[in-house]
Amino acid sequence: MRRIFALVVAGALAVPMLGQSVIPNSPGRKPAFAIRNATIYPVTSAPIANGTIVFANGMITAVGVNAAIPPDATVIDGTGLSVYPGFIDSGTTIGLVEINSVAGTVDTTELGTFNPNARADVAVNPHSNVIPVTRVSGITNVIVSPEGGVVSGQSALMHLAGWTNAEMTVKAPAAMMVRFPRLRSRPVGDVAPEADAARKQRRSYREEIENLRELFRDAQAYAKAAQARAADKSVRRFDRDLVLEAMVPVVEGRLPVTIEANLARDIKSAIAFADEFKLKMILVGAQDVAQFIPDLRQRNIPVILGPIMTLPPREDDAYDLIYSNAAALHQGGIRFAFRSNDAHNARNLPYGAATSAAFGLPKEEALKAITIYPAQIFGVAGKLGSLEAGKSANLFISDGDPLEIRTNIRRVFIAGEDIPMDSLHTLLYEKFRKRP
Repeated sequence: MRRIFALVVAGALAVPMLGQSVIPNSPGRKPAFAIRNATIYPVTSAPIANGTIVFANGMITAVGVNAAIPPDATVIDGTGLSVYPGFIDSGTTIGLVEINSVAGTVDTTELGTFNPNARADVAVNPHSNVIPVTRVSGITNVIVSPEGGVVSGQSALMHLAGWTNAEMTVKAPAAMMVRFPRLRSRPVGDVAPEADAARKQRRSYREEIENLRELFRDAQAYAKAAQARAADKSVRRFDRDLVLEAMVPVVEGRLPVTIEANLARDIKSAIAFADEFKLKMILVGAQDVAQFIPDLRQRNIPVILGPIMTLPPREDDAYDLIYSNAAALHQGGIRFAFRSNDAHNARNLPYGAATSAAFGLPKEEALKAITIYPAQIFGVAGKLGSLEAGKSANLFISDGDPLEIRTNIRRVFIAGEDIPMDSLHTLLYEKFRKRP
């Protein structure tokens, strides 16, 4: 993906000293820390009252009531405070968008319909002003997803700290992003008669589905040719195709496919498409997902919900359709996680989970859906998502329940680094608070 972020423009709209807040205090240095006398929420086990968590060299080394504190550790008194694993946003454009209204700072979309070789990890801007705004909400990791076309490209799981893309990247690719073709509910425009417009839309929809099917068939053939060539060097040479080469892990079932579909008919078609090509599917968006719980459970398809705080797709839907989907998935035994599907509003991810908790989802499940569940869905549960020895020290200290909007995040650590708590928002607040 192209690197065209206009940092000069972004900097002009921010404040001169903001640059010092978009990188860790001491990059490359990861000293030992111990947080003691805090209530620790490992997420995968019961909360630990008056507990201690120790981490060094970027990794958690001990969690418990009597965890030993190394003599060289910086000790933080957590009395009256809580420690949680860093939140994971399962779908954002952070680092790809700086200012929505300035085209030169938006790098989400490639030209064309099929761009499976587009990689989000190499396009992320590590010095985006959006990053510090997001991480002070306790969000330490994000799935950065490309947009546009039908096959948008490869998403990546990123730390929200680091000098370079490589330093930020946890897993790339994390999944292949497919925005499944959809049949519009009504004709667009009024040039053609309604019936004629509807026929054209159905024909266009069928063509889009068939073109997508053809891409996957070509990828399957390309994969077979590549395997034959690797097994027998005498096999006739075949021309390398970067688009089809990027699709090989998908059709071979090694790379999951996040398929975005919201309405019932589109979800039904997406599931059938995944069945046809035996894809490792993750359903994304899924506004009508409650109608498909048996199908998802039978196929073990996880779901990425969000954004949560949005309107239902139809004017006659129940007002709480989007809010209650998480509870329905939980009751149906479906693994799910939340996404913001945004850059600037990714900071509100915890409150989307909280809204679902207010509409039937157990609060502990809401917390898991932005910590351990996304780590499991994207295959990094051994590294992230909970507070356990051997995992990356991605965590934060708060003065209350982080799903409550009144709670303050006191400190954030990403890969063991103590992250600055200043951002564009806090710096502007201080600037105008001191206004004469």
